[in-house]
Formats: sequence, structure tokens, C-alpha cells
Amino acid sequence: MKHEKKIWPEYFQKILDGKKSYELRLADWECKEGDTLLLKEWDPETKKYTRREMEKTVSFILKTKDVNFWPEEDVKKYGYQIISLE
Repeated sequence: MKHEKKIWPEYFQKILDGKKSYELRLADWECKEGDTLLLKEWDPETKKYTRREMEKTVSFILKTKDVNFWPEEDVKKYGYQIISLE
């Protein structure tokens, strides 16, 4: 399955450069090993897509509820997923 997700420019570039090989996402959607992430660069300042995108294959998923980036209600409902990319 292919999943389309926004990604901020600084993280997009780090993945593109090979410095970052994972994604930390709210686990409010189902993702499985072998799925494809279509990462579309999103500029939070202009609130627009930059037109850069890349596809990455999901190779590993670790779900947890021990980090506080999102509202507590969402974390309690969904938990987190850390997505390793190839």
C-alpha cells in the first residue's frame, strides 16, 4: 500500500542526503512493512507543497507511547510509530 505524507523541508533534505533513515509519525493510520511512503515536501511557512517528493519503502515499524510531540489525547488514542526507511 502507498501512503502519502507531508514532510518539512529540513527532514526531507536529510532523508534525501542519506543522513536520516526513519520517520517518527503519529500512529493514527495503519502502516505495514513493505508499504511505500510518498513523502511530499511541505513548507510550513508558506503552507504549500514545494513540488519535491520521494518514495521510500517501509522496512520496520516500532510503535510506542513514550514521547510527547503531539497532544496527549491523540497519543493515548493512537500511540506513535517510528518508521525505518530504505
